[in-house]
Amino acid sequence: MQQVFKQSVSIASKSLLATKARSFLTMLGIIIGVGAVILIMSIGAGAQSLILNQIEALGTNLLVIVPGASEEGGPPPSLMGITITSLTYDDYLAIDDPVKVENVSGVVAYSQSVGTVSRKSESYDTNIYGVNAGYRDVEGGELAEGRFFTSSEERNLSKVIVLGFAVKRELFGDSNAIGEKVKIKKHIFEVIGVVEERGTIAFQNYDDLVLIPVRTAQKLISGTNHLGLIRVKVNHEDNVEQAIRDIEITLRDNHNISNQSGAEDDFSVNSGNDAMEMITTVTDSLKYFLAMMAALSLFVGGIGIMNIMLVNVTERTSEIGLRKAVGAKRIDLMTQFLVEAVAVTSIGGLLGMIGGIIVSYLVSLVVNFLGYTWDFVVTLESIGVGLFVSVAVGLFFGVYPANKASKLDPIEALRHE
Repeated sequence: MQQVFKQSVSIASKSLLATKARSFLTMLGIIIGVGAVILIMSIGAGAQSLILNQIEALGTNLLVIVPGASEEGGPPPSLMGITITSLTYDDYLAIDDPVKVENVSGVVAYSQSVGTVSRKSESYDTNIYGVNAGYRDVEGGELAEGRFFTSSEERNLSKVIVLGFAVKRELFGDSNAIGEKVKIKKHIFEVIGVVEERGTIAFQNYDDLVLIPVRTAQKLISGTNHLGLIRVKVNHEDNVEQAIRDIEITLRDNHNISNQSGAEDDFSVNSGNDAMEMITTVTDSLKYFLAMMAALSLFVGGIGIMNIMLVNVTERTSEIGLRKAVGAKRIDLMTQFLVEAVAVTSIGGLLGMIGGIIVSYLVSLVVNFLGYTWDFVVTLESIGVGLFVSVAVGLFFGVYPANKASKLDPIEALRHE
């Protein structure tokens, strides 16, 4: 049997080398299919690492409270673009009370909108965030110039503003901005601070924004009484679960919700770990779904291999008849054609894997060059799947042509022109 296999490998090699162009075109479907599977699984893992790294940059001890209850296993409606008004400034004050919520080192309320900030002939469209005086206790960041607004200015609806680094550069260039005036809608704000350049963290550009007191934002800019979200920084990761329970109890009391099971909640409290688990589940599902779609091209490539192998059988009918006439058995011919089919798919699979790995690496280089943390990930799982599928396709689609070749009548085959 070993001698038969060696002989089959030798004949298959000569046959493939004799028709190099046809052999390559036959492999092409497998090369593309396996390469696509490797590439998609690698990009999926890289994208997953990018998102998780961005969340980890904020810290797993950061809680986000948003209006609206979460659906089972899904995000709250407010994160899906639906406006929910169940979170208020009074909720922020209750959560900021250390008697009600312990182990908290910072709380900040957000009233978010998009608007135009103008100065003389210059104007700039940016994100306008109404926040509390304790903003930096939660979000961090240093000031390049000036100061942050105070709790007193927040309560008095003061028209003061802190500019993001990019906004300051657009409106003032290299000149001093402190003490200057800018306009939002019809209201004049005094610039009291400029945030130091920070870049993008967790997909939020900290340079392309302006910060004003949250009450000022609600009354003068957005004209609303509700909040977009509240962020809470817990003093230690070990206290996150207790802080979540305290916040839930506090908000239920504030919203007159007697049911403590969470069934009637009109808010959602999410930790960094919750977000990471949800994102991991979603990206894993998407990654494997796309890999399955890419694997369909392997099926198409397999059909192409079967067609070419059938053509080979027809072209080599006389050779098959001669081999059977000198004593070759059915198993010898089946082995020969199966080896040819598996060789084509295995080489194609290997080339596809190399191509997929190279392209994945190039993608990681480009994304990291753009300033994001993208891990280059090629798992043994994806390589194993590529190899297994390549060999399986060769065996599956090679059986019929091999079986047809082995059944040819030697006399009829020798007569074939």
